Amino acid sequence: MGVIDRIGARVGEVPGVLAARFGFDEHETGYRTETIAGVTTFLAMAYIIVVNPAILSDAIVIEGYEQTEVYQMIAVATILASIVAILVMALYANRPFGLAPGMGLNAFFAYTVVIGLGVPWEVALVAVFVEGIVFIALTAVGARKYIIELFPEPVKFAVGAGIGVFLLFLGLQEMQVVVAYDATLVTLGNVATSPIAALSLVGLGLTFVLWARGVRGSIVIGIVTTALAGWLLTFAGVVSPGALTPGDSYQDVTEDGIVSMLASAQYDFSPLFFGFLDGFGMVAEDPLVFLLVVFTFFFVDFFDTAGTLIGVSQVGGFLDEEGDLPEVEKPLMADAVGTTFGSMIGTSTVTTYIESSTGIEEGGRTGFTALVVGVLFLLALLVVPLMALIPQYATYIALVVVGIIMLQGVADIDWADPAWAIAGGLTITIMPLTTSIANGLAAGIISYPLIKAAMGRRDDVSLGQWTLAAAFVVYFVVYFAVDAELVVF
Repeated sequence: MGVIDRIGARVGEVPGVLAARFGFDEHETGYRTETIAGVTTFLAMAYIIVVNPAILSDAIVIEGYEQTEVYQMIAVATILASIVAILVMALYANRPFGLAPGMGLNAFFAYTVVIGLGVPWEVALVAVFVEGIVFIALTAVGARKYIIELFPEPVKFAVGAGIGVFLLFLGLQEMQVVVAYDATLVTLGNVATSPIAALSLVGLGLTFVLWARGVRGSIVIGIVTTALAGWLLTFAGVVSPGALTPGDSYQDVTEDGIVSMLASAQYDFSPLFFGFLDGFGMVAEDPLVFLLVVFTFFFVDFFDTAGTLIGVSQVGGFLDEEGDLPEVEKPLMADAVGTTFGSMIGTSTVTTYIESSTGIEEGGRTGFTALVVGVLFLLALLVVPLMALIPQYATYIALVVVGIIMLQGVADIDWADPAWAIAGGLTITIMPLTTSIANGLAAGIISYPLIKAAMGRRDDVSLGQWTLAAAFVVYFVVYFAVDAELVVF
Protein backbone atom coordinates (compact mmCIF):
# COMPACT_ATOMS: atom_id res chain seq x y z
CA MET A 1 0.00 0.00 0.00
CA GLY A 2 1.41 3.40 -1.01
CA VAL A 3 1.72 6.47 1.18
CA ILE A 4 -1.34 8.09 -0.39
CA ASP A 5 -3.40 4.94 0.20
CA ARG A 6 -2.29 4.74 3.83
CA ILE A 7 -3.18 8.42 4.42
CA GLY A 8 -6.57 7.85 2.76
CA ALA A 9 -7.19 4.83 4.96
CA ARG A 10 -6.34 6.82 8.07
CA VAL A 11 -8.62 9.68 7.06
CA GLY A 12 -11.39 7.19 6.40
CA GLU A 13 -11.08 5.92 9.97
CA VAL A 14 -11.62 9.37 11.51
CA PRO A 15 -15.45 9.39 11.43
CA GLY A 16 -15.57 6.05 13.21
CA VAL A 17 -13.00 7.09 15.79
CA LEU A 18 -14.88 10.33 16.55
CA ALA A 19 -18.21 8.50 16.77
CA ALA A 20 -16.71 6.10 19.30
CA ARG A 21 -14.96 8.93 21.17
CA PHE A 22 -18.21 10.82 21.72
CA GLY A 23 -20.37 7.71 22.23
CA PHE A 24 -22.77 8.12 19.31
CA ASP A 25 -24.06 4.52 19.57
CA GLU A 26 -24.63 4.82 23.31
CA HIS A 27 -26.65 8.01 22.86
CA GLU A 28 -28.36 6.83 19.64
CA THR A 29 -27.21 9.84 17.65
CA GLY A 30 -25.13 10.64 14.58
CA TYR A 31 -23.10 13.32 12.82
CA ARG A 32 -26.06 14.95 11.07
CA THR A 33 -28.14 15.22 14.24
CA GLU A 34 -25.24 16.48 16.35
CA THR A 35 -24.22 19.02 13.72
CA ILE A 36 -27.73 20.43 13.36
CA ALA A 37 -27.95 20.62 17.15
CA GLY A 38 -24.65 22.49 17.33
CA VAL A 39 -25.70 24.97 14.65
CA THR A 40 -29.02 25.50 16.45
CA THR A 41 -27.35 26.19 19.78
CA PHE A 42 -24.86 28.57 18.19
CA LEU A 43 -27.58 30.53 16.40
CA ALA A 44 -29.54 30.79 19.64
CA MET A 45 -26.59 32.09 21.67
CA ALA A 46 -24.58 33.96 18.99
CA TYR A 47 -26.15 37.23 20.15
CA ILE A 48 -23.66 37.24 23.03
CA ILE A 49 -20.88 38.11 20.55
CA VAL A 50 -22.67 41.40 19.97
CA VAL A 51 -24.36 42.01 23.33
CA ASN A 52 -21.45 41.23 25.68
CA PRO A 53 -19.04 43.78 24.17
CA ALA A 54 -21.88 46.31 23.94
CA ILE A 55 -22.40 46.02 27.71
CA LEU A 56 -18.77 45.74 28.83
CA SER A 57 -17.53 48.53 26.55
CA ASP A 58 -19.76 50.92 28.50
CA ALA A 59 -17.51 50.29 31.49
CA ILE A 60 -14.13 49.51 29.94
CA VAL A 61 -12.30 52.58 28.70
CA ILE A 62 -8.73 52.23 27.44
CA GLU A 63 -6.62 55.32 26.87
CA GLY A 64 -5.55 55.71 23.25
CA TYR A 65 -8.30 53.53 21.84
CA GLU A 66 -11.73 54.47 20.49
CA GLN A 67 -14.72 52.68 21.98
CA THR A 68 -15.34 50.96 18.65
CA GLU A 69 -11.90 49.37 18.96
CA VAL A 70 -12.54 48.41 22.59
CA TYR A 71 -15.87 46.89 21.52
CA GLN A 72 -14.10 44.69 18.97
CA MET A 73 -11.40 43.70 21.48
CA ILE A 74 -14.09 42.52 23.89
CA ALA A 75 -15.90 40.70 21.07
CA VAL A 76 -12.70 38.77 20.33
CA ALA A 77 -12.22 38.03 24.05
CA THR A 78 -15.84 36.88 24.27
CA ILE A 79 -15.34 34.44 21.41
CA LEU A 80 -12.01 33.08 22.67
CA ALA A 81 -13.29 32.58 26.23
CA SER A 82 -16.32 30.76 24.86
CA ILE A 83 -14.18 28.50 22.68
CA VAL A 84 -11.89 27.49 25.57
CA ALA A 85 -14.85 26.66 27.84
CA ILE A 86 -16.69 24.81 25.07
CA LEU A 87 -13.63 22.68 24.26
CA VAL A 88 -13.49 21.55 27.89
CA MET A 89 -17.21 20.79 27.75
CA ALA A 90 -16.88 18.86 24.48
CA LEU A 91 -13.67 16.92 25.04
CA TYR A 92 -13.67 16.45 28.81
CA ALA A 93 -17.32 16.47 29.88
CA ASN A 94 -18.78 15.14 26.59
CA ARG A 95 -21.98 17.12 27.06
CA PRO A 96 -23.90 19.12 24.41
CA PHE A 97 -23.83 22.40 26.32
CA GLY A 98 -22.63 25.75 24.99
CA LEU A 99 -20.84 28.27 27.19
CA ALA A 100 -20.10 31.98 26.93
CA PRO A 101 -19.90 35.08 29.15
CA GLY A 102 -23.17 35.16 31.06
CA MET A 103 -25.90 37.71 30.63
CA GLY A 104 -26.79 39.44 33.88
CA LEU A 105 -23.32 38.88 35.27
CA ASN A 106 -21.86 41.07 32.53
CA ALA A 107 -24.38 43.78 33.40
CA PHE A 108 -23.49 43.45 37.09
CA PHE A 109 -19.81 43.74 36.13
CA ALA A 110 -20.34 46.87 34.02
CA TYR A 111 -23.14 48.85 35.63
CA THR A 112 -23.02 47.90 39.31
CA VAL A 113 -19.36 47.13 39.97
CA VAL A 114 -17.47 49.41 37.57
CA ILE A 115 -19.85 52.29 36.83
CA GLY A 116 -21.88 52.19 40.07
CA LEU A 117 -19.32 51.29 42.73
CA GLY A 118 -16.49 52.97 40.90
CA VAL A 119 -14.32 49.84 40.98
CA PRO A 120 -11.72 50.03 38.17
CA TRP A 121 -12.48 47.57 35.40
CA GLU A 122 -9.04 46.10 35.86
CA VAL A 123 -9.89 45.17 39.46
CA ALA A 124 -13.27 43.77 38.40
CA LEU A 125 -11.47 41.40 36.03
CA VAL A 126 -9.27 40.25 38.92
CA ALA A 127 -12.42 39.56 40.97
CA VAL A 128 -13.76 37.35 38.17
CA PHE A 129 -10.35 35.62 38.00
CA VAL A 130 -10.40 34.86 41.74
CA GLU A 131 -13.93 33.50 41.40
CA GLY A 132 -12.78 31.22 38.59
CA ILE A 133 -9.83 29.87 40.59
CA VAL A 134 -12.12 29.12 43.54
CA PHE A 135 -14.51 27.33 41.16
CA ILE A 136 -11.71 25.17 39.77
CA ALA A 137 -10.61 24.19 43.29
CA LEU A 138 -14.13 23.43 44.53
CA THR A 139 -14.94 21.45 41.39
CA ALA A 140 -11.73 19.42 41.63
CA VAL A 141 -12.52 18.27 45.18
CA GLY A 142 -16.19 17.56 44.39
CA ALA A 143 -17.62 20.34 46.58
CA ARG A 144 -19.78 21.87 43.83
CA LYS A 145 -21.24 18.46 42.99
CA TYR A 146 -22.06 17.86 46.66
CA ILE A 147 -23.83 21.20 47.01
CA ILE A 148 -25.88 20.73 43.84
CA GLU A 149 -27.02 17.29 44.98
CA LEU A 150 -28.34 18.94 48.17
CA PHE A 151 -31.02 20.72 46.13
CA PRO A 152 -34.47 19.51 47.25
CA GLU A 153 -36.13 17.17 44.72
CA PRO A 154 -39.02 19.53 43.88
CA VAL A 155 -36.49 22.27 43.10
CA LYS A 156 -34.51 19.98 40.79
CA PHE A 157 -37.64 19.02 38.88
CA ALA A 158 -38.96 22.60 38.77
CA VAL A 159 -35.78 24.20 37.45
CA GLY A 160 -36.45 23.15 33.85
CA ALA A 161 -39.94 24.62 33.82
CA GLY A 162 -38.74 27.77 35.56
CA ILE A 163 -36.03 28.29 32.97
CA GLY A 164 -38.65 27.56 30.30
CA VAL A 165 -40.90 30.38 31.47
CA PHE A 166 -37.83 32.60 31.80
CA LEU A 167 -36.83 31.85 28.19
CA LEU A 168 -40.37 32.34 26.97
CA PHE A 169 -40.62 35.73 28.68
CA LEU A 170 -37.24 36.92 27.40
CA GLY A 171 -38.02 35.80 23.87
CA LEU A 172 -41.42 37.48 23.71
CA GLN A 173 -39.93 40.72 25.02
CA GLU A 174 -37.18 40.76 22.40
CA MET A 175 -39.79 40.03 19.72
CA GLN A 176 -41.83 43.00 21.06
CA VAL A 177 -44.84 40.77 21.57
CA VAL A 178 -44.61 41.62 25.27
CA VAL A 179 -43.76 45.26 26.04
CA ALA A 180 -43.35 47.49 29.10
CA TYR A 181 -46.48 49.12 30.53
CA ASP A 182 -46.58 51.39 33.59
CA ALA A 183 -49.87 50.19 35.06
CA THR A 184 -49.16 46.44 34.92
CA LEU A 185 -45.40 46.39 34.20
CA VAL A 186 -45.94 44.47 30.94
CA THR A 187 -48.67 44.12 28.34
CA LEU A 188 -49.30 42.79 24.83
CA GLY A 189 -47.39 44.65 22.12
CA ASN A 190 -49.14 46.19 19.13
CA VAL A 191 -48.41 43.77 16.30
CA ALA A 192 -50.10 46.07 13.79
CA THR A 193 -47.58 48.86 14.39
CA SER A 194 -44.44 46.86 15.20
CA PRO A 195 -42.72 45.27 12.19
CA ILE A 196 -40.51 43.24 14.53
CA ALA A 197 -43.50 41.80 16.40
CA ALA A 198 -45.34 41.01 13.18
CA LEU A 199 -42.40 39.29 11.46
CA SER A 200 -41.37 37.50 14.67
CA LEU A 201 -44.83 36.02 15.10
CA VAL A 202 -44.84 34.80 11.50
CA GLY A 203 -41.42 33.24 12.02
CA LEU A 204 -42.52 31.76 15.34
CA GLY A 205 -45.62 30.28 13.71
CA LEU A 206 -43.50 28.72 10.96
CA THR A 207 -41.12 27.25 13.53
CA PHE A 208 -43.98 25.80 15.59
CA VAL A 209 -45.49 24.15 12.50
CA LEU A 210 -42.17 22.65 11.45
CA TRP A 211 -41.44 21.44 14.97
CA ALA A 212 -44.91 19.94 15.39
CA ARG A 213 -44.43 18.02 12.13
CA GLY A 214 -41.14 16.63 13.39
CA VAL A 215 -38.94 18.47 10.87
CA ARG A 216 -35.26 18.19 11.83
CA GLY A 217 -33.59 21.57 12.18
CA SER A 218 -36.95 23.33 12.52
CA ILE A 219 -35.55 25.92 14.92
CA VAL A 220 -32.60 26.70 12.64
CA ILE A 221 -34.94 27.00 9.66
CA GLY A 222 -37.19 29.36 11.62
CA ILE A 223 -34.30 31.59 12.69
CA VAL A 224 -32.66 31.78 9.26
CA THR A 225 -35.94 32.28 7.39
CA THR A 226 -37.04 35.08 9.71
CA ALA A 227 -33.67 36.86 9.46
CA LEU A 228 -33.64 36.64 5.66
CA ALA A 229 -37.23 37.88 5.50
CA GLY A 230 -36.25 40.92 7.56
CA TRP A 231 -33.46 41.82 5.15
CA LEU A 232 -35.57 41.17 2.04
CA LEU A 233 -38.41 43.37 3.32
CA THR A 234 -35.87 46.11 4.00
CA PHE A 235 -34.23 45.89 0.59
CA ALA A 236 -37.66 45.82 -1.07
CA GLY A 237 -38.58 49.07 0.66
CA VAL A 238 -41.53 47.57 2.54
CA VAL A 239 -40.09 48.82 5.83
CA SER A 240 -37.62 51.60 6.51
CA PRO A 241 -33.91 50.76 7.04
CA GLY A 242 -33.27 49.81 10.66
CA ALA A 243 -36.84 48.69 11.35
CA LEU A 244 -36.05 45.00 10.79
CA THR A 245 -32.27 45.23 10.53
CA PRO A 246 -29.88 46.00 13.39
CA GLY A 247 -28.84 49.63 13.81
CA ASP A 248 -27.05 51.15 10.83
CA SER A 249 -26.21 47.77 9.30
CA TYR A 250 -28.49 48.37 6.30
CA GLN A 251 -26.48 51.45 5.38
CA ASP A 252 -23.24 49.48 5.68
CA VAL A 253 -24.47 46.78 3.31
CA THR A 254 -26.01 49.04 0.68
CA GLU A 255 -22.89 51.17 0.47
CA ASP A 256 -20.70 48.14 0.00
CA GLY A 257 -18.99 48.81 3.29
CA ILE A 258 -18.44 45.17 4.26
CA VAL A 259 -14.87 44.99 2.95
CA SER A 260 -13.83 48.11 4.85
CA MET A 261 -15.57 46.83 7.99
CA LEU A 262 -13.53 43.63 7.83
CA ALA A 263 -10.29 45.48 7.14
CA SER A 264 -10.71 47.76 10.14
CA ALA A 265 -11.24 44.97 12.69
CA GLN A 266 -9.37 45.30 16.00
CA TYR A 267 -8.11 41.80 16.91
CA ASP A 268 -5.35 42.88 19.28
CA PHE A 269 -6.86 42.48 22.75
CA SER A 270 -3.53 42.76 24.61
CA PRO A 271 -4.59 46.06 26.27
CA LEU A 272 -7.30 44.11 28.09
CA PHE A 273 -4.77 41.50 29.25
CA PHE A 274 -2.31 44.11 30.50
CA GLY A 275 -5.18 45.90 32.23
CA PHE A 276 -6.00 42.62 34.01
CA LEU A 277 -2.41 42.35 35.21
CA ASP A 278 -2.51 45.96 36.45
CA GLY A 279 -5.63 45.12 38.46
CA PHE A 280 -3.69 43.00 40.97
CA GLY A 281 -1.80 46.08 42.11
CA MET A 282 -5.04 48.03 42.55
CA VAL A 283 -6.97 45.56 44.77
CA ALA A 284 -5.51 46.95 48.02
CA GLU A 285 -7.17 50.33 47.42
CA ASP A 286 -10.57 49.00 48.61
CA PRO A 287 -10.28 45.33 49.71
CA LEU A 288 -13.73 45.17 51.36
CA VAL A 289 -15.61 46.13 48.20
CA PHE A 290 -13.36 43.73 46.26
CA LEU A 291 -14.35 40.83 48.55
CA LEU A 292 -18.05 41.73 48.26
CA VAL A 293 -17.78 41.74 44.49
CA VAL A 294 -15.97 38.38 44.43
CA PHE A 295 -18.60 36.85 46.73
CA THR A 296 -21.49 38.13 44.62
CA PHE A 297 -19.93 36.97 41.35
CA PHE A 298 -19.24 33.59 42.93
CA PHE A 299 -22.66 33.02 44.46
CA VAL A 300 -24.78 34.11 41.47
CA ASP A 301 -22.63 32.25 38.95
CA PHE A 302 -22.57 29.09 41.08
CA PHE A 303 -26.32 28.77 41.27
CA ASP A 304 -27.08 30.13 37.79
CA THR A 305 -24.80 27.45 36.35
CA ALA A 306 -26.22 24.75 38.60
CA GLY A 307 -29.79 25.66 37.68
CA THR A 308 -28.99 25.82 33.99
CA LEU A 309 -27.21 22.44 33.99
CA ILE A 310 -30.11 20.74 35.75
CA GLY A 311 -32.70 22.44 33.54
CA VAL A 312 -31.12 21.67 30.18
CA SER A 313 -30.14 18.17 31.36
CA GLN A 314 -33.78 17.48 32.15
CA VAL A 315 -34.69 18.33 28.55
CA GLY A 316 -32.06 15.89 27.26
CA GLY A 317 -33.05 13.11 29.67
CA PHE A 318 -29.61 13.17 31.32
CA LEU A 319 -30.81 13.24 34.94
CA ASP A 320 -30.97 10.11 37.08
CA GLU A 321 -33.91 9.05 39.24
CA GLU A 322 -32.92 11.45 42.03
CA GLY A 323 -32.81 14.37 39.59
CA ASP A 324 -29.01 14.54 39.61
CA LEU A 325 -26.70 14.86 36.59
CA PRO A 326 -24.12 12.02 36.61
CA GLU A 327 -20.51 13.27 36.62
CA VAL A 328 -21.76 16.84 37.01
CA GLU A 329 -18.28 17.93 38.07
CA LYS A 330 -17.07 17.61 34.47
CA PRO A 331 -19.38 20.24 32.89
CA LEU A 332 -18.86 22.37 36.01
CA MET A 333 -15.13 22.37 35.30
CA ALA A 334 -15.81 23.80 31.84
CA ASP A 335 -17.36 27.00 33.17
CA ALA A 336 -14.67 27.28 35.87
CA VAL A 337 -11.86 27.11 33.29
CA GLY A 338 -13.74 29.42 30.92
CA THR A 339 -14.29 32.00 33.66
CA THR A 340 -10.63 31.97 34.70
CA PHE A 341 -9.32 32.25 31.14
CA GLY A 342 -11.94 34.81 30.11
CA SER A 343 -11.08 37.17 32.96
CA MET A 344 -7.44 37.17 31.88
CA ILE A 345 -8.26 38.33 28.35
CA GLY A 346 -10.93 40.86 29.26
CA THR A 347 -14.42 39.47 29.72
CA SER A 348 -16.81 38.74 32.58
CA THR A 349 -17.90 35.40 34.05
CA VAL A 350 -18.38 32.47 31.64
CA THR A 351 -21.30 30.15 32.29
CA THR A 352 -23.37 27.39 30.70
CA TYR A 353 -26.09 28.79 28.45
CA ILE A 354 -29.77 28.04 28.79
CA GLU A 355 -29.91 28.36 25.00
CA SER A 356 -28.16 24.97 24.91
CA SER A 357 -31.62 23.51 25.31
CA THR A 358 -32.39 24.55 21.72
CA GLY A 359 -29.71 22.20 20.40
CA ILE A 360 -30.71 19.46 22.82
CA GLU A 361 -34.26 19.72 21.52
CA GLU A 362 -32.86 19.18 18.01
CA GLY A 363 -31.32 15.90 19.19
CA GLY A 364 -27.87 16.92 20.49
CA ARG A 365 -26.70 14.41 23.07
CA THR A 366 -22.88 14.40 23.11
CA GLY A 367 -19.88 16.68 23.25
CA PHE A 368 -19.77 16.72 19.46
CA THR A 369 -22.69 19.17 19.56
CA ALA A 370 -20.61 21.46 21.78
CA LEU A 371 -17.63 20.96 19.47
CA VAL A 372 -19.69 22.23 16.54
CA VAL A 373 -20.68 25.26 18.62
CA GLY A 374 -17.01 25.90 19.36
CA VAL A 375 -16.04 25.64 15.68
CA LEU A 376 -18.76 28.14 14.76
CA PHE A 377 -17.52 30.54 17.44
CA LEU A 378 -14.04 30.17 15.92
CA LEU A 379 -15.39 31.00 12.45
CA ALA A 380 -17.15 34.01 13.96
CA LEU A 381 -13.72 35.51 14.59
CA LEU A 382 -13.46 36.09 10.85
CA VAL A 383 -16.51 38.31 10.82
CA VAL A 384 -16.39 40.09 14.18
CA PRO A 385 -17.32 43.46 12.62
CA LEU A 386 -20.26 41.88 10.77
CA MET A 387 -21.92 40.25 13.81
CA ALA A 388 -24.01 43.39 14.21
CA LEU A 389 -25.84 42.42 11.01
CA ILE A 390 -27.71 39.62 12.82
CA PRO A 391 -31.23 40.71 13.87
CA GLN A 392 -31.65 39.65 17.47
CA TYR A 393 -35.39 39.09 17.29
CA ALA A 394 -34.84 36.20 14.87
CA THR A 395 -32.61 34.28 17.28
CA TYR A 396 -35.06 34.77 20.15
CA ILE A 397 -37.65 32.68 18.32
CA ALA A 398 -35.63 29.70 19.54
CA LEU A 399 -36.09 30.76 23.17
CA VAL A 400 -39.87 30.89 22.86
CA VAL A 401 -40.10 27.46 21.24
CA VAL A 402 -37.76 25.80 23.72
CA GLY A 403 -39.36 27.66 26.64
CA ILE A 404 -42.68 26.03 25.86
CA ILE A 405 -41.07 22.61 25.42
CA MET A 406 -39.35 22.88 28.82
CA LEU A 407 -42.68 23.34 30.61
CA GLN A 408 -43.11 19.57 30.50
CA GLY A 409 -40.96 19.45 33.65
CA VAL A 410 -43.97 20.40 35.82
CA ALA A 411 -45.34 16.88 35.28
CA ASP A 412 -42.60 15.48 37.55
CA ILE A 413 -43.66 17.60 40.56
CA ASP A 414 -45.97 16.11 43.20
CA TRP A 415 -48.41 19.02 43.40
CA ALA A 416 -50.44 17.27 46.13
CA ASP A 417 -47.53 17.61 48.56
CA PRO A 418 -47.49 21.17 50.05
CA ALA A 419 -43.69 21.26 50.38
CA TRP A 420 -43.24 20.17 46.76
CA ALA A 421 -45.96 22.52 45.49
CA ILE A 422 -44.62 25.58 47.32
CA ALA A 423 -40.92 24.95 46.63
CA GLY A 424 -41.56 23.96 43.02
CA GLY A 425 -44.06 26.73 42.37
CA LEU A 426 -41.81 29.43 43.78
CA THR A 427 -38.81 28.14 41.82
CA ILE A 428 -40.79 28.29 38.58
CA THR A 429 -42.34 31.72 39.08
CA ILE A 430 -39.55 33.68 40.79
CA MET A 431 -37.08 33.00 37.97
CA PRO A 432 -38.91 34.95 35.26
CA LEU A 433 -40.36 37.54 37.63
CA THR A 434 -36.89 38.55 38.87
CA THR A 435 -35.07 37.55 35.64
CA SER A 436 -32.68 35.43 37.70
CA ILE A 437 -32.20 31.66 37.82
CA ALA A 438 -30.35 32.03 41.12
CA ASN A 439 -33.27 33.88 42.75
CA GLY A 440 -35.68 31.15 41.66
CA LEU A 441 -33.43 28.50 43.17
CA ALA A 442 -33.17 30.55 46.35
CA ALA A 443 -36.96 30.74 46.72
CA GLY A 444 -37.31 26.98 46.37
CA ILE A 445 -34.32 26.04 48.50
CA ILE A 446 -35.27 28.38 51.38
CA SER A 447 -38.97 27.51 51.38
CA TYR A 448 -38.59 23.71 51.23
CA PRO A 449 -37.13 23.09 54.71
CA LEU A 450 -39.40 25.71 56.29
CA ILE A 451 -42.55 24.10 54.91
CA LYS A 452 -41.31 20.61 55.79
CA ALA A 453 -40.71 21.78 59.37
CA ALA A 454 -44.17 23.38 59.50
CA MET A 455 -45.64 20.04 58.41
CA GLY A 456 -43.84 18.29 61.27
CA ARG A 457 -41.52 16.44 58.90
CA ARG A 458 -38.12 17.84 59.88
CA ASP A 459 -36.51 14.43 59.39
CA ASP A 460 -37.11 14.79 55.62
CA VAL A 461 -34.67 17.71 55.53
CA SER A 462 -30.94 17.09 55.80
CA LEU A 463 -28.52 19.31 57.69
CA GLY A 464 -26.93 20.16 54.34
CA GLN A 465 -30.25 21.47 53.00
CA TRP A 466 -30.73 23.68 56.07
CA THR A 467 -27.17 24.96 55.61
CA LEU A 468 -27.80 25.67 51.92
CA ALA A 469 -30.96 27.63 52.79
CA ALA A 470 -29.03 29.64 55.39
CA ALA A 471 -26.28 30.33 52.83
CA PHE A 472 -28.86 31.90 50.52
CA VAL A 473 -30.06 34.15 53.33
CA VAL A 474 -26.45 35.28 53.88
CA TYR A 475 -26.10 35.86 50.14
CA PHE A 476 -29.09 38.21 50.08
CA VAL A 477 -27.71 40.13 53.05
CA VAL A 478 -24.43 40.61 51.17
CA TYR A 479 -26.26 41.38 47.92
CA PHE A 480 -28.27 44.17 49.54
CA ALA A 481 -25.09 45.40 51.22
CA VAL A 482 -23.58 45.82 47.76
CA ASP A 483 -26.71 47.70 46.70
CA ALA A 484 -26.41 49.93 49.76
CA GLU A 485 -22.81 50.61 48.83
CA LEU A 486 -24.02 51.49 45.35
CA VAL A 487 -26.43 54.07 46.78
CA VAL A 488 -23.58 55.70 48.68
CA PHE A 489 -21.63 56.10 45.47
